[in-house]
Amino acid sequence: MVILFDHSTPAPLAARLTGHQITKAKDIGWDRLSNGDLISAAENAGFEVFITADNSIRYQQNLKGRQLAIVVISTPQWPRVRLHLPKIIAALSLASTGAYIEVDIPFE
Repeated sequence: MVILFDHSTPAPLAARLTGHQITKAKDIGWDRLSNGDLISAAENAGFEVFITADNSIRYQQNLKGRQLAIVVISTPQWPRVRLHLPKIIAALSLASTGAYIEVDIPFE
């Protein structure tokens, strides 16, 4: 899959998602785009999945009719995220055009 990481997505996650092409919004100068513009740019560039830790994106943006999947992890904190990699990998396996998937990372 061709995946775009939002600026809130923990960077070390990229190395754990083997077999996918990962791009960080910051690396291509998109870190200053608002969520709506960022998602639109990602769609236009052919990204298949957008991963973010912005839990309010669902309420800030109209996600209906989107041409990519959106995966939201509940925290940007890498020490917690790394303990739940199987959940994130499972969410990616379910990702399809227009899907919205939340991955709950509990406090431990």
